[in-house]
Amino acid sequence: MRTLFLTFGTRPEAIKMAPVVQELNRRECFQVITCVTAQHRQMLDQVIAEFDIPIDYDLDIMRHAQSLTHITTAVLQGLEPLLENENPHMMLVHGDTTTTFAAALAAFYHQIPVAHVEAGLRTDTLYSPYPEEANRRLADRLCEVFLAPTETARAALLAEGISPDTVLVTGNTVIDALLLTASKPTPEFEPALRAGLGRPGPKILVTVHRRESWGMPMASIARAIRGCCRYRPDLTFIFPIHLNPVVRETFRGILGDESGVVFAEPQPYRQFVHLMKAVDLVITDSGGIQEEAPALGKPVLVMRDVTERPEGIEAGTARLVGTDSAVIESTIDELLTDRAAYDSMANAVSPYGDGRAAQRIADHLEHFFGFRKQPAEEFVYPPTDPQLHSGEPH
Repeated sequence: MRTLFLTFGTRPEAIKMAPVVQELNRRECFQVITCVTAQHRQMLDQVIAEFDIPIDYDLDIMRHAQSLTHITTAVLQGLEPLLENENPHMMLVHGDTTTTFAAALAAFYHQIPVAHVEAGLRTDTLYSPYPEEANRRLADRLCEVFLAPTETARAALLAEGISPDTVLVTGNTVIDALLLTASKPTPEFEPALRAGLGRPGPKILVTVHRRESWGMPMASIARAIRGCCRYRPDLTFIFPIHLNPVVRETFRGILGDESGVVFAEPQPYRQFVHLMKAVDLVITDSGGIQEEAPALGKPVLVMRDVTERPEGIEAGTARLVGTDSAVIESTIDELLTDRAAYDSMANAVSPYGDGRAAQRIADHLEHFFGFRKQPAEEFVYPPTDPQLHSGEPH
């Protein structure tokens, strides 16, 4: 038996690691230890409850107005005694948060091999997204096993000198979590959301939170939404607003009087997935939503200048629109008036996974530790199975 120590700290990490925890716990050759840093507390706890993830350790590091330095040092200090006591055979980290980098560094200091789930995403622009681009690059310098979600991510790793033998293309585990959640009954929405979804006319789901969006970019996004509301009063923008005060002050200050904007608190994951199913269009600066919405047949407008997920742009499931108000407004108007343009995005096949990424990861780790002779199969896009269509959860 081998001991695997899984560390994550934010809501998106928990969503994407939940299928991995569940699958590894089904394998008799692994003892799974889960540790949350609670880099994000409330939003993380929602996901842990939704997926019933067993948690062995909780570092509980979140502080008001926490800095990146605080997160890094708190994770390092919190993990040190745990790694000394547990002495696991491998650390698993996910993605590109400061928890990801710090946990990989902590494992390296204890000479524990690190496996990186969702390895190889790159914008090649150090400060966009910030600090995620640096976090994932630094983490990958410390890893021995690279679980890349796509062929593009594998190519990025190989271009940096990573050995091909250490990389497996798995698909993204977020699709595993999404399809499982989308298959569950529609949950009860809070009254404001029920009212918003019940209005006539197109519905647009909005999420904005990234640090590089703070300030002028975020204000420009808000003005674009305001402009759409005034030009197209039939539109309803559904906006579960992030808990960060910077985000709240900006959007409530500019959009607080707009009747076409329905603000809500951050939603539990099941509610959010069913919100995506209920709307016509998604506009976001999120990374994960670029992967999730296309799997539900929803076009995505990415309000960033660059993305580490070019596969969706190339497949036609997403468009990169930046943060210029005029561009955002005109693209929303185009998709909601040009049926052919909308359908071409909604019907494109999602390039991000088929719901079996966690199985491939567990198979690969069994092979890595010698419990399995046959190498794990890889995720292939485009799919050879015609049933794997973007708008059909399965």
